[in-house]
Amino acid sequence: MTGAINSVEPSAPLPQIRLYCDWLKATRQREFATYEDLRRWSVDDLDGFWRSIWEFDGIESPTPFTTVLSEDAMPGARWFEGAQVNYAQLVFRHVVAADEAGQPAIIAMDERGGSVMLNWTELRRQAASLALELRACGIGRGDRVAAYLPNIPAAVVGLLACASLGAIWTLCSPDMGMNAVLDRWRQTTPKALIAVDGVFHAGKAMDRSAVIAEIRRQLPCIEALFLVASGHGESEMPDAIAFDAATGRDDDTVAAFEPEWLPFDHPLWILYSSGTTGLPKAIVHGHGGVMLATAAGRLHFDLGPSYSPNNLGDRFHWYSASGWVMWNIQVGGLLSGTTICLFDGSPSGTKADPDWTGLWDFAARSGVTWFGAGAAFFASCRKAGIEIARIPGVERIRALGSTGSPLPPDVQRWGTMQFAALGRPDIWWCNVSGGTEIAAAFLAGNPELPDTPGRLQCRHLGAAIEAWDEQGNPVIGEVGELVCTRPFPSMPLYFWGDADGNRYRESYFGEWAGVWRHGDWLTVGADGSCTISGRSDATINRHGVRMGTAEIYAAVEQLPQIADTMMIDVETGNGDSQLIMFVVPAEGQSVDAAMEKAVAVAIRTSLSPRFVPDRLIAAPDIPRTLSGKKQELPIKRLFAGWPVAKVVSADATATPEVLPWYIDQAQQWQSEAEARAARRAGEES
Repeated sequence: MTGAINSVEPSAPLPQIRLYCDWLKATRQREFATYEDLRRWSVDDLDGFWRSIWEFDGIESPTPFTTVLSEDAMPGARWFEGAQVNYAQLVFRHVVAADEAGQPAIIAMDERGGSVMLNWTELRRQAASLALELRACGIGRGDRVAAYLPNIPAAVVGLLACASLGAIWTLCSPDMGMNAVLDRWRQTTPKALIAVDGVFHAGKAMDRSAVIAEIRRQLPCIEALFLVASGHGESEMPDAIAFDAATGRDDDTVAAFEPEWLPFDHPLWILYSSGTTGLPKAIVHGHGGVMLATAAGRLHFDLGPSYSPNNLGDRFHWYSASGWVMWNIQVGGLLSGTTICLFDGSPSGTKADPDWTGLWDFAARSGVTWFGAGAAFFASCRKAGIEIARIPGVERIRALGSTGSPLPPDVQRWGTMQFAALGRPDIWWCNVSGGTEIAAAFLAGNPELPDTPGRLQCRHLGAAIEAWDEQGNPVIGEVGELVCTRPFPSMPLYFWGDADGNRYRESYFGEWAGVWRHGDWLTVGADGSCTISGRSDATINRHGVRMGTAEIYAAVEQLPQIADTMMIDVETGNGDSQLIMFVVPAEGQSVDAAMEKAVAVAIRTSLSPRFVPDRLIAAPDIPRTLSGKKQELPIKRLFAGWPVAKVVSADATATPEVLPWYIDQAQQWQSEAEARAARRAGEES
């Protein structure tokens, strides 16, 4: 494949948020002078705002809803009672218009360049065929269907088929360890499994048939297996149903199939927390809540139908492993009628021969206009010194998205300069922050607001987000706890297996009753832009002054001699603590006196001398979760002497190979701490 796939050269679209505001003026006689005025109305009048989103997005129900929000409480809010909806139904409303305009539903490519395109009619046919096969196997409303699939079209088809029946989708990526998968599915007891027998990633073919066999042995609840043949599986599974056959029907029954109408709060999928420090939380979201949050979210993401004159040819890509919530966000583009572009493979080539241009090349060849990835991806591209302008076709990209961890300002400016060289000096950055818990964003972008490098442009419409101090008072211009003070539609229905709701309440409402505490440090600026300073449970507190680790990383990771860092604050046992910074040096560099000085100068200049590390330790890599977040808290707990088994699971981390090194470092630290304690005891005696 040598060029872009059947792409249309897009013109600059009118922002979706502008179209929404024009609609509000025309239909509601509501007009807002500023975005902040609009946002305040959206959280003060939840009924009016979410009713308007329902109508603006064209969501339909065969039965009327009685009220928008019948119980304004957290947890326990009840939305759109009486309405019936279906996620798949909302996707397939775009079939006729999109196909008439020649706009595909899915463009997918793997790291070896193999590609596939599905139009909307074919996507609907495959989902209907699979839904009928699942039904024939006894799958119906409320049954869990597990999937062990990478970021390929089969995963999208599987989700839509399950949603059509009211079955509950639960997906794990094949890059997760088997024990991590079992930790999740033992809780949710799936009745059917859709799995791939092998994967190709970072230049290597890997068999997964043995893993599938072991999963089935340990989970006798699985009654049916649908197998996606990859060409990399080494073992036969004679009792498996071929996925190609299950999605291959094309008869009158398939053509007549329609997704079932379901209650607004019927479960859609189960997502999982990282599970790095305990059993993963099995988070259940509902059809209606996800649909509503996505409808509001597309105003911030600026996603419209790819077949509409305003957004003709738009193509949305967010690089994600299938086990990360951003996979769900990417698939949600279909709800807007937007073509989605899937990439299955490594964004950086192989370990032996890293290449950070591959994902950009995929975007160019697929005609991507909206390109999203984790903040670490953009930082790695900058570190690698790639020149995006040298990749033909990327000039079609009009928007860049970042999440997973805070994006350093200098990295965003680097990206802007790269696109300025392509003739796009006004490239829009949509930095977002939300999470698996809500399958949506709390903080997001707005193409009509000024550029805010390293920050998030605004608080999300309909999300009553504030930064609170320790007394529970909202603060502006100061670091505080990120809280949500009113219900949001895609908050979890419940945690699977949490019969009395205690785990759910303790996870988010334990600090302040009836107020969602998200676990991030947030600063809301006077201009409405926001900064996330890291997790509030991994804060550095030096002599009463608190600092989020993200600000420290932003200060030091712009140094050319540093590839990556992680900092923890470890108690010494005598009422004091030591700041330890793990440093992955850039190629050809080492942790020496010159680097220590450079780090100290960077932190003193940007932040405060209080946060200069007491010790720099050269590390082979930085441990990260499967969603790319640095595992500060688990490593801090290791250094505090917690048992390894209670702190971190190798199967739930993206970098299991480095954990033994950190465990060894923690043990050395503990030995030194014990020696110090013994010396103090001797001196006191």
